[in-house]
Amino acid sequence: MTNLEDIAAASPRMQGMSFGPADLAASRRMKTTRVGGGHPGYRVIEDPDPDNPEAVRATAQQDPWHYSIARMVDACTAVGALPFYGPYGDIKDVADARRSSGRVPARLRRRLVVAPGADRYRQEGLLPPADEVAFAKKVIEAIPDGRGVHMIDGKMQDDATWKQCQVMVQLAEMLARKDPELAEAYGFTPAAV
Repeated sequence: MTNLEDIAAASPRMQGMSFGPADLAASRRMKTTRVGGGHPGYRVIEDPDPDNPEAVRATAQQDPWHYSIARMVDACTAVGALPFYGPYGDIKDVADARRSSGRVPARLRRRLVVAPGADRYRQEGLLPPADEVAFAKKVIEAIPDGRGVHMIDGKMQDDATWKQCQVMVQLAEMLARKDPELAEAYGFTPAAV
């Protein structure tokens, strides 16, 4: 992690980098039990209720990889390489694998698959949802040149939103060219993509 940016820029032939949470955990001597997941012991706890200090406090599992993944995404973006998230090891836990893939940042919408049959549910977690693609198309239509501030569905949208929507629609178009079901879900006609 210390040399991440230098590694990404080491060669003009760099095509991509992969982030492996289990490998990083091992090198940091962190406790981990699941490839591609967190650890139930890494938790944050809610502050005590001042009116009821003895009440049970909610906890949530932390994502100990967020900072490191974000750095890898930034390093890849700087050199035009593709960032990939590492594999998810518990291939029988389809629900958590989907949730895990869904937490992957948009720029990192790629994941290594190492087990037969695991690709579809991982892919499902990485696909842009149809409603988000529809909204992105709506923003692009309302702001064709990407300039100014506009109110869309009661919320302010600007050039930053427009840029994010461009990325979303471009990804959806690429996927739609390869998959007729996605083309239909995203509202693209075959001739349009």
